Amino acid sequence: MTIFVKNKHALQFDEFEFKCCIGEKGLTSKKKEGDKKTPKGLYSLGSVYFRSDRIQKIHTNLKKIKINQNMGWCDDGNSTHYNKLININKIRNIRYEKLFRKSSNYDILIPIQYNVNKTIKNKGSAIFLHLTSNYQKTLGCIAIKRKDMLILLKLINQNTKILIN
Repeated sequence: MTIFVKNKHALQFDEFEFKCCIGEKGLTSKKKEGDKKTPKGLYSLGSVYFRSDRIQKIHTNLKKIKINQNMGWCDDGNSTHYNKLININKIRNIRYEKLFRKSSNYDILIPIQYNVNKTIKNKGSAIFLHLTSNYQKTLGCIAIKRKDMLILLKLINQNTKILIN
């Protein structure tokens, strides 16, 4: 089954439709790091990352990984760790997205497998399906409300893809 991003305000899985928000500058087929656009295409989903101090139970068939304070996602195009999960205490002097945040946006996130195989530097990184509280446009990710994410997680599995077009 496939999650369809129908437009900049809705995604659909099976008969379920959820309000969402996407990148501030819309969709693109020519993603670049920092362009605030969401990449078009058909992608696999990664594991579910979550804050166990804020989310007690997640029901899903996806692999679950607890977010800790040392986790980051490299968005530095000059790094060999570009578009990968990193331990921010062990790798210095690079830019990254901190996963353990004060805001609730990354309390649950799923990496969208964009630019991961044969990673091309500066083509875009840290593209996630994550949470929103107010549907504010993202830097390139797709965001939905927590209650909708918890429903979606029950429905999807490791074979689920996301189509953004």
